Amino acid sequence: MVQWYCTLILTVWTIPVTQNLRQMDTSTLSFKLPADTGLNIPCMIRDANSQMIAIYPTNKNLLADMITRTRSIKAILVMYVLAGLMVISCKESSGKKAQADVKVALKTASPVKEDSIVYKTGNLIIRRLSDHVYEHISFLSTHDFGKVDCNGMIIINENEAVIFDTPADDESSEELINYVNKLKCTIKAVIPTHFHEDCVGGLATFNKHSIPAYASNQTIELLKKKKNKSSNLLKGFDDSLTLNVGNEKVYAEYFGEGHTKDNIIGYFPEDRVVFGGCLIKEVGAKKGNLEDANVIAWPKTVGRLRQQYPQAQIVIPGHGKFGGTELFDYTIKLFE
Repeated sequence: MVQWYCTLILTVWTIPVTQNLRQMDTSTLSFKLPADTGLNIPCMIRDANSQMIAIYPTNKNLLADMITRTRSIKAILVMYVLAGLMVISCKESSGKKAQADVKVALKTASPVKEDSIVYKTGNLIIRRLSDHVYEHISFLSTHDFGKVDCNGMIIINENEAVIFDTPADDESSEELINYVNKLKCTIKAVIPTHFHEDCVGGLATFNKHSIPAYASNQTIELLKKKKNKSSNLLKGFDDSLTLNVGNEKVYAEYFGEGHTKDNIIGYFPEDRVVFGGCLIKEVGAKKGNLEDANVIAWPKTVGRLRQQYPQAQIVIPGHGKFGGTELFDYTIKLFE
């Protein structure tokens, strides 16, 4: 289409303007307008003497008068054709961008299967959620809530792994590390999402395997106040931490207070997975442990998280069943 327009410009510029088109036998005219243009534009015709001229299909006599009177019609026609070129160019650019947007939209995490458990013992369950993301589930015995299932996240890519939250104790942490090692992956980091035992209970075991551990500076300070020796095993960061796992990035981020003063979340953009930790509740859950909570700030914090990652496809809570962004909405309503 663009090539046809360029040819038309050159042809229009060389049209003789001394020809008296009004005296021509229009029955001898041969039209050369591409059938698929759908545009009301100047086109080429050939008269009885095989001379090429341009006319406007819907008003030949008017165009003939203009051509015989002034040479400026050439400039007008060229401007008209250039305008058409701009329209086509914009449409082609928009079409390419739309195709790129569609490709991005279609890039989604693999569907989660209910039977996607890849490892299970009495201490630890590991479930695959997407191409690169696994959920680890361990169990913590509590005085107020009994035996509680505790979730964490494993991200694996190109034989490297990053883990959010340790399992609840050293024994289940040992199992998790062994499982990841059997996949021939190097664990680059473990990141507790807050200072409670269900997130840091296995730090000593990770340290024994020389696995780097990172936590927010708030988490480290709160552990120190509780005289938890795990604080000495952690490297601190402020509001965010970015790590490479293979050729992809994973983010640890702080959005505000909620379940605790220091609770952070994990996000893996490649599979659009958010690990909310105890900041996020499973659908149908009660408020749970509020000993260190800020229930006023909680819904606002989750609101900021939802605004940041509305495209999340998988959301993992600290306890209970994973889901989608409906977990954000449920948590907000629970504390409003």
